Amino acid sequence: MAETSKYVLGLDAGNTVIKAVLFGLKGNQIALCALDGHSTTPEPGHVERDLNELWANAQQAIRGCIDKAGISPEQIVGVGCAGHGNGLYLLDQEGAPLIGIQSLDTRAAGLATELSQQVGAQLHALCLQKPWPSQTPTLLAWVKQNQPDVYARIGTVLLCKDFITYKLTGRRVSDQSDMSGAGLTRMPDCCYDDELLALYGLSDARDLLPDLLESSDIVGGLSDAAASTTGLAAGTPVIAGYFDVVSSALGSGVVTAGEASIIVGTWGVNQVFSKEPVRDDSVFMVTGFGPERFVNIESSATSAANLEWYVREFVERGGHHDAPFDFCNDRLGEVTPRLDDPFYHPFLYGARLGADYRAGFYGLAGWHTEGNMLRALFEGVMFEHKRHISVLKKAGASFNHAVLSGGGARSPHWPQMFSDCLNVPITVAQAQETGALGAAIGAGVATGNFPDYEAAVSAMTRPARNYKPDPSKRDFYEKRYAAWLDLTERMRGFWSNLNDAS
Repeated sequence: MAETSKYVLGLDAGNTVIKAVLFGLKGNQIALCALDGHSTTPEPGHVERDLNELWANAQQAIRGCIDKAGISPEQIVGVGCAGHGNGLYLLDQEGAPLIGIQSLDTRAAGLATELSQQVGAQLHALCLQKPWPSQTPTLLAWVKQNQPDVYARIGTVLLCKDFITYKLTGRRVSDQSDMSGAGLTRMPDCCYDDELLALYGLSDARDLLPDLLESSDIVGGLSDAAASTTGLAAGTPVIAGYFDVVSSALGSGVVTAGEASIIVGTWGVNQVFSKEPVRDDSVFMVTGFGPERFVNIESSATSAANLEWYVREFVERGGHHDAPFDFCNDRLGEVTPRLDDPFYHPFLYGARLGADYRAGFYGLAGWHTEGNMLRALFEGVMFEHKRHISVLKKAGASFNHAVLSGGGARSPHWPQMFSDCLNVPITVAQAQETGALGAAIGAGVATGNFPDYEAAVSAMTRPARNYKPDPSKRDFYEKRYAAWLDLTERMRGFWSNLNDAS
């Protein structure tokens, strides 16, 4: 087989969309097929999905991608899947889908608070993470307490991408990046631990956990059954896969200790790679994906979700503006920044510092335009990223360059704003489907097409644009950020009272 005829397939399974993306070994995107899924809310705070639909969509996406590419399935040398972290995907003892709880679910909020108060410090000492509502072991403990009939039927605990890997290969496995990101492994060893499970109240759950592999380990070959429904060739190697934030970092070109990946997506993800995990209980989580490969992560749903909301509620209303995000960028570009500009808090869906935090515009005056409001929104999102990054830096996860990816990286304004405010050079990755590309990179390494991650990332990723900080903006952003932090602190009492009144 000629070198130029080899391809790797990356799958990216989010909370709604699943994508199948085919790449050449130089990282060139050949074809893409994506399908939307559906979530249900059987009770307030419960967010679930039909796992049979997830698999049906995965099959259709893979087949559609291969058809669009017009290649022979035998030319695909490996398959990798990335998926949203946490949530809870359960198989019964016969291997049939039992329940799929997404990482947007908040049913276990009370239990997360209880566990944090009782054993949070002990848990963090072991897994470098404290309980939170959508965390996999917290959800599993909730099921054990509240749905004992369901708990008794569990055969295997999986995460989102693991379910797809299971359907592709017939093997029930997970990988270190997803399980460590879920707080289910002892760190830095990235292995299951009985003491850890006992702290969650899950001493009886050890046999429910799948085999644990490194992310780029080959799980097995594609089964005959999966080949017949996906269009892939039977026996095609499938790897264990990745927690999607790790995969997105790899796909954006970040792999070496001391490098940073900032994802301006629905969630704001700020992550710094290191050879040793950071041990600081102020950091949201640490995940590992191989020997001396750790990712220190601060994240929250406070990023481009705010712009998506603004576009949906105000720009697209009535069918106006065929290119709504271009419209927003154009309006922002019309204004000249001033110290007394409006401020915005990007807390539409709460914040890492408090679920009761709320969004809001502040300091509006009669002479302000929509461009001023949009600039405040862009800046507020950036400031919360900066706050997360300050937590990482204070904990010892330092960097002097970052790669920006996610939908927000496509803006002509946000990357320069990040560079100016963070005072570091910013690179925007060329690839837009960084999650799928990262999974494909892992498949390339696993199948021997690259000797290691560094070689694969070097060959398959490249920058699209580079930004350097403007020294003249440094004082401006320092003053604006200090005022924004002060405003945030002043609003905490108001938000708390608002939550108590609801």
